[in-house]
Amino acid sequence: MAVRHHTARRWTARVGITAVTCLAAASLGLGTAQAAPGTPCAPTAKACMDLSSRQAWLTDGAGHVTAGPFAARGGKSGAATPVGTFTVQKKVKNYWSKAFDAPMPNSVFFKPGYAFHAGSPAVASNGCIHLNRGASQQFFDTLQVGDRVQIVP
Repeated sequence: MAVRHHTARRWTARVGITAVTCLAAASLGLGTAQAAPGTPCAPTAKACMDLSSRQAWLTDGAGHVTAGPFAARGGKSGAATPVGTFTVQKKVKNYWSKAFDAPMPNSVFFKPGYAFHAGSPAVASNGCIHLNRGASQQFFDTLQVGDRVQIVP
């Protein structure tokens, strides 16, 4: 049932909590930038990494989680993982880092020098995102060049 309220010489119809919530969200500009349910990232991100909670997800790019959360770890102090929205640039199944003389299996690069890859989520990286072997395989198999990924603090 609609209830009419007189506010500042204007009549406004409000229909329960839903209308109030929608009006508040619209006035705050929340309609277009809400996170995908279950993640702190935009619905369009196909991969999401939350550095503070050390969790990562895969989504369908329309706001639905398809896998995760996975234990994940970003960069150590002095070698931070970049925060922002990026696109997958390339994938290399058995990448070898010349800079660190180390294997980086299932690498999904989202910025030059930065990738999701297999590594211990218990150990901070040099800026990449460590996922256990199974999770890194899912990221490698699911993400495609051009897919949007988001890293949040």
